[in-house]
Amino acid sequence: MSKQIEQATLGGGCFWCLEAVYNQLKGIELCESGYSGGADPAPTYDSVCSGKTGHAEVVRLHFDPEIINFRKILAVFFAIHDPTTLNRQGNDIGTQYRSVIYTHSQEQDAVARAFIAELEKKQVYRNPVVTEVKPLENYFPAERYHQQYFENNPMQPYCAYVVAPKLEKAEDLFSDWFKR
Repeated sequence: MSKQIEQATLGGGCFWCLEAVYNQLKGIELCESGYSGGADPAPTYDSVCSGKTGHAEVVRLHFDPEIINFRKILAVFFAIHDPTTLNRQGNDIGTQYRSVIYTHSQEQDAVARAFIAELEKKQVYRNPVVTEVKPLENYFPAERYHQQYFENNPMQPYCAYVVAPKLEKAEDLFSDWFKR
């Protein structure tokens, strides 16, 4: 019997941060950096960074729901980025860094909206969650050099000072879910 692989697409700031964390989780079969949500039919990193394409930096996950379900994926997502800042993550500012969940099904939409409502009810954050929940639109893989960026460039300053601490935080919070 072949396993049922599902997909999830998430934007929470720089895709290098999200990819570094999700690549380490059990049940994630593939994590690909990309762009979604904009109108440009051929976005590039430079055009997306200009803020003019409407795309967000995202990761597309292929996951085994028997090992890691969508709710767990969301728990990690909301722990490793700030879902209360509109179009911003730390020093990364612009619509390309927005907090967004691009859903692949009505079930994912319902789970995402319920998860956010739960966060709001529990007042997990001081400010309201501004994460968008929308059906997947216009996904494009990022350029090859963005794939496994942290793994290939751990000493690059952004990786060392921004990505690595997020990875450490995720490992502290979700150590049982990590592959190592």
